[in-house]
Amino acid sequence: MRFVDLVLLIFQNLGRRKARVALTAVGVVIGTAAVVILVSLAIGLQRNAQQQLVGIGDLTLVSVSPNYGEFVPEASSSGSKGGIQPANQTLITDQALADFAALPGVKSVIPRDWLQAGMMMKYDRLEGYSGIIGMGVSDLAELGIKAQTGETTLSKGKVVIGALVARNFYDPRLRPGQEPPSPPDLQGATLKLVLSRWTQEGIEVRKTIPVEVVGVLEETRNEPDWSVYMTLDEVTAINEWAMGRRINRNKEGYNFALVKVEDIDQVLSVADQISAMGFMASTPQSFVQGINSFYLVLQIIFGGVGAIALLVAAIGIANTMAMAILERTREIGLMKAVGATNRDVLSIFLGEAAGIGFIGGLGGILVGWSLGQIINAMALAYLAGQAAQTGGLPPTVAVYTPFWLPLFTLAFSILVGLISGLYPALRAATLIPVMALKYE
Repeated sequence: MRFVDLVLLIFQNLGRRKARVALTAVGVVIGTAAVVILVSLAIGLQRNAQQQLVGIGDLTLVSVSPNYGEFVPEASSSGSKGGIQPANQTLITDQALADFAALPGVKSVIPRDWLQAGMMMKYDRLEGYSGIIGMGVSDLAELGIKAQTGETTLSKGKVVIGALVARNFYDPRLRPGQEPPSPPDLQGATLKLVLSRWTQEGIEVRKTIPVEVVGVLEETRNEPDWSVYMTLDEVTAINEWAMGRRINRNKEGYNFALVKVEDIDQVLSVADQISAMGFMASTPQSFVQGINSFYLVLQIIFGGVGAIALLVAAIGIANTMAMAILERTREIGLMKAVGATNRDVLSIFLGEAAGIGFIGGLGGILVGWSLGQIINAMALAYLAGQAAQTGGLPPTVAVYTPFWLPLFTLAFSILVGLISGLYPALRAATLIPVMALKYE
């Protein structure tokens, strides 16, 4: 029997029992729609959670901090406990930076340090405060940081500031009742950094350094928004001036280091290797992976709930096909008498069962997608109201149906129909023609 003839015969047989096929397909529609809605909901929640992590930072970065170890009591010569001394320290020295760079998959290693002197910024009549970070990199773009205006390159006498640094400026001579000045436009401006330190005699010493703002960063809702970035050499020189001595990186190390990894799939491996060296390593990728793992389990659970409804529909398909055999026993005997083989009969009944699964699956996809869009619109309206009250970012999706989900669900519903009709089809194929023709 040709495939085209087989398909036409299958749909012709299904058309002869429209009411029974429709009632049986309703179970498949419900099960398929449940799978589409529940899995789409889980995927939508996952995408929404990932969008809320927009400011989490570059996922290819590993943040490394020194491990200052445990502080243990230091015994004095008299046997009593004296001061405390750190044990098992692991500092980020120049040799440690070289070890990080030698790890497989590491693209670059960037040390950084914080300003350890008192500092106030001046711009015209305005004054302000902010954290200054020295970066051991010539271009902040290597860290995935983008500029809103200007550029992200660092050089001597040049700084790059965060998007919200301008909000820290105020007019110290503002009188009561006067309107506070609006945040200044600092792109291209020259800031005066008034640095201060205290001598051992308790005398405050100040000096002023002019710097040019060459770039203002895009808002990230993270550390860069309130930071001023300078070259690491300049910050080191200021810290040495503030402490009154030179800094020995081989003994004191760096306060922090960023390890840039080439491939996001290698980030966790690199972080584990750095932790094994004795340092404290963290990466946003571990947090994102935990979220993805949670929502993957949620998708499986939701999909399993929908699959239970498909299991009930499978029982209905098996019952319908079994009843069809009893009603069409003489028809089966006649088909075999005129030359139909067991394989032909098996193909017809399996095809009818798969056809019920196909019809129900197609209807379930349409129903599930339509209900998903309705739920999505209602959920977005509710969540947007909640975000407005809390000041968070409004969600853009609550129920998301990827292109592969309808295809997978349709294929699964057809497979359910095939499995459900397997036993009835085998019974039909093994009927003896003479006994089938005599069946009343």
